[in-house]
Amino acid sequence: METKITIMHEDGLDMDALEEAGYIIRKGGLVAFPTETVYGLGANALDEAAVKKIFEAKGRPQDNPLIVHIAHFDLSAYAKEVPPIAEKLAKTFWPGPLTILLKKADIIPSTTTAGLDSVGLRMPSNKIARTLIEKAGLPIAAPSANISGRPSPTEVSRCIEDLSGKVDYIIGGDKSEVGLESTVVDCTVTPPCVLRPGGITLEMLRDINHDIYIDPAIMMKSDNNLKPKAPGMKYRHYAPKAPVKIIKGDLQKTIEKINEIVQNYIDRNMKVGIMATEETKKYYPLGEVVSLGSRYNLQSIAQNLFETLRTLDDRGVDVIISEAFEEKGIGIAVMNRLNKAASFDITTL
Repeated sequence: METKITIMHEDGLDMDALEEAGYIIRKGGLVAFPTETVYGLGANALDEAAVKKIFEAKGRPQDNPLIVHIAHFDLSAYAKEVPPIAEKLAKTFWPGPLTILLKKADIIPSTTTAGLDSVGLRMPSNKIARTLIEKAGLPIAAPSANISGRPSPTEVSRCIEDLSGKVDYIIGGDKSEVGLESTVVDCTVTPPCVLRPGGITLEMLRDINHDIYIDPAIMMKSDNNLKPKAPGMKYRHYAPKAPVKIIKGDLQKTIEKINEIVQNYIDRNMKVGIMATEETKKYYPLGEVVSLGSRYNLQSIAQNLFETLRTLDDRGVDVIISEAFEEKGIGIAVMNRLNKAASFDITTL
């Protein structure tokens, strides 16, 4: 398959390209496009055959549900039940990086929801994404635009790397603003439950409803028998080619432990990547050191996490050692993704 590629920016939309991409979606094709979270791989959410192409292109397990992206506040068009809290969350955080899980309407095929009776709905804030949905004239099912299991793409070059020749069209934009997939809140239960942390933090959600809580299972290794209600709950996700190990504890002890581990690997003729921060990078004399940003700015850590994992793969490292980060605010989402990338290989000091 020949993949067409067009690059644009939110402040200068190429409407002809978006019209063409919308037509491809309507005709059952696949289009990768930018969002504020990560790049997405889209198909007509109402077309079972088109949705199946997403799973095939990504190599995605069939029981991993997709999120349906919409451009207007039409929850009731795709959900059987819309509780008041769902309406309130949508009005507060949409457009933006929040997915609301609701009982699905019959119009949504079971392939899109991996056989579940619920559907995740999201309205992206990225203008390219929202205009594409409008041009398509229908909801777009879209997981991240990468090979399944790999770190999600936050730059168009990574979409091209993973999907060129496998999809009809790749639309490039700017680097993803949030850098992590959307927060998923299950509104089919009372009180609502966070099934995947993201850019909309628990603190922000609790300003709307104090009873909202995070499913404790999301910070633990998943059960192979789990039937996931939201993407990212069950399978190995966000992982680079090299194995990842996390060192967690007092910062000074963490630095000392990482240097010790790095030396041990180098003694075995292995190339080591280190995921550090602006405050700590100078303390690692050996290895391929990449800074995620300031550890006092967890948003920068989130934005750079996936690209850093891919960068270290590009450098051909045999293993990646990462510092841990504070589990508050968006830091919960950062550690959720990092834990999964490391398959929960965590050393606590």
